[in-house]
Amino acid sequence: MTVYVVAQLSFTDEGRYRLYQARFGEAFAGHGGKVLAADEAPRVLEGEWPYSKLVMLEFPTEDAARGFLDSPLYREISVDRDAGAKTTAVLVQGL
Repeated sequence: MTVYVVAQLSFTDEGRYRLYQARFGEAFAGHGGKVLAADEAPRVLEGEWPYSKLVMLEFPTEDAARGFLDSPLYREISVDRDAGAKTTAVLVQGL
């Protein structure tokens, strides 16, 4: 079943986040996922949204998503993401 990873980020050190971003494609490749959205200027339609960026990823299965998130390279580059942004991420089951 298709799953989605949705992340909301608030930049705390944009330079460190950009280091993560520069290597993201390399880490993401080969895990069967698709980047559906990565927007640093989403338009709020309702309510409050105090974040700097929204990211939506699609994977064919939860195992594929977890394979990416738990991969050694993604863990390595996530050090820069953690240093550069406060992140809230959720795994969502598709219909």
